[in-house]
Amino acid sequence: MTNDPPERAPSDRTPSEALWDGLRRLTAARIGLARTGSSLSTGPLLEFRLAHSRARDAVREPLDAGRLAAELAGLSDPVLVVASAADTQSDYLMRPDLGRRLAADADASLAPHAGRYDVVFVIADGLSARAVQAHAAPVLARVIEKLRAQGWRIAPLVVVRHGRVAIGDAIATTLGAACAAVLIGERPGLSAADSMGAYLTFKPHAGTTDADRNCISNIRPEGLGYADAAFKIAAMLGAMRAGRISGVRLKDDTGRALGGEA
Repeated sequence: MTNDPPERAPSDRTPSEALWDGLRRLTAARIGLARTGSSLSTGPLLEFRLAHSRARDAVREPLDAGRLAAELAGLSDPVLVVASAADTQSDYLMRPDLGRRLAADADASLAPHAGRYDVVFVIADGLSARAVQAHAAPVLARVIEKLRAQGWRIAPLVVVRHGRVAIGDAIATTLGAACAAVLIGERPGLSAADSMGAYLTFKPHAGTTDADRNCISNIRPEGLGYADAAFKIAAMLGAMRAGRISGVRLKDDTGRALGGEA
């Protein structure tokens, strides 16, 4: 048995409780949680522990690279599958530097497809494989359609196991792409375990820093939807190519077009 208060009918709720109910509909954050004494009530506590377990599971969940490559087939063939220098998920978590470097045999897979491209799209598992497994294909389908209509030369898509953002620099250099767009699973939180980010870089190279990148985050149906994410990625890539810059020197003005603040 617990000491939690019984559920109350909507008509019996106090003005304060009704206010919190309205605010909860506007955010996924945990606000106005019920308490018993100085502790959380059993219901919110169990929900918190469940969300924490889901986040931990998402970090450990492996990427099904073959299935993802099959889903991406036809968008920009061929779809190449490579790995980082991190052999296992434990290596990836304990040695961030390994996730930024390609495995020794990766160049052999990439080099035959080198050319002159405007952009290469890299899909990496990051800290949430389920994020890219679910969201990469629908976002890329929309982005690539927009860019092809503008005459962009798009490199073969590259799927990376145990990859971090900076691994896109080496891939772009090897393939000969002017821009790198890395779609990667973001660190799971207690309200979302499947959030995907997109990191865009103009002229990436071995010395590229995070200040040289532009990030679009929280890509998922409950966050930044597929259509809006595709619009922002295509627009930012266009601005990069036009201004030949990226990162802190490039202002993201796409909020105005989406009806938000710049």
